[in-house]
Amino acid sequence: MSAQLIRQARQRAGLNQTELAERVGKSKVQIGRWENGQVAPSLDTLLVLLRVCGFTLPLRLEPYEPVDESQIVALTRLSPGARVDRMLVRAEQERQAP
Repeated sequence: MSAQLIRQARQRAGLNQTELAERVGKSKVQIGRWENGQVAPSLDTLLVLLRVCGFTLPLRLEPYEPVDESQIVALTRLSPGARVDRMLVRAEQERQAP
């Protein structure tokens, strides 16, 4: 994921890998490794790279809600048509809920 963020931020900023490398004091080879996903930068480095490109990565904590694995298993046993029917029933119930 960081590889895509770095590449997209750099391209949107109109920079090539050499220019980004010069701005952050890294080598072009290192930028390429990050963008190809060969190596992941630390979170601090990722934030610096994005800021140099004029972007930020908002970080916030969100509660983790575990998934009920038994429901996933039950859904995978249904036919595609049955899954669609179940989804439509649920959507109708949510629409009618106050």
